[in-house]
Amino acid sequence: MTFDFTNKNVLITGGSRGIGSVAAKLFADAGANVIITYNANKKAAEDTIASLGAGDHSFYQLDVADAIAIEHFFDEFSKKYDRLDILVNNAAAHLEHKILETRFDTWRQNWEQTLQTNLMGPANMCYFAAKIMVKQQAGKIINVSSRGAFRGEPDNPAYGASKAGVNSMSQSLALVLAPHNISVHIIAPGFVSTEMATDKLSGPNGEAIKSQSPFGRVAKPEEVATLIAVYASEGLEFASAGIVDINGASYLRS
Repeated sequence: MTFDFTNKNVLITGGSRGIGSVAAKLFADAGANVIITYNANKKAAEDTIASLGAGDHSFYQLDVADAIAIEHFFDEFSKKYDRLDILVNNAAAHLEHKILETRFDTWRQNWEQTLQTNLMGPANMCYFAAKIMVKQQAGKIINVSSRGAFRGEPDNPAYGASKAGVNSMSQSLALVLAPHNISVHIIAPGFVSTEMATDKLSGPNGEAIKSQSPFGRVAKPEEVATLIAVYASEGLEFASAGIVDINGASYLRS
């Protein structure tokens, strides 16, 4: 599949590893200027940027759970870049908090951290991105959701709730931003074979996780990144507000 993002400025949160890093490489290979954010692993961000080749690429430390930090980030972004063509909200937290086994203080903290990172973070990123995109009367926002928004997350209920919130927020924003030629798309992966998933996939429950899909495996980061690039491409604006599953038929809805 061939993409052309020549001279497009693409901002990816959580772009230092996993889906974000693979998406950064895909966009860069297609001619984009790629800007990634990372939370803690500076070395991974440096390595990702170094792998992108030619282009006006850059990376920034950013905790998307911190609203003030997001505001400051966009101040810095606007000093270097005069456009934002594509925003990919990919950064997320996945913290276990089983209701029958977790202390209340941990339960509360994990809910707050998850919602701040997974819902308020994308919401605030969308806020500042929309200000830029409205001025240029063009833009694409791709929000990474999850099948957990639909099937439930019994061990991580805040994660499922946060992703359901991302779906609803994205559809609301799609209505407001469409008159400004800005489309909002939602990608909902199932389990993906990222670095963070290595322990689970190689552990005692690994085969059971893979068997959730009739393909007998989980998604590759490249498959999710490709779908992100598809919806970031020109010509699919009318798909705005749609939620696209990529879970290998491990969860079906209609």
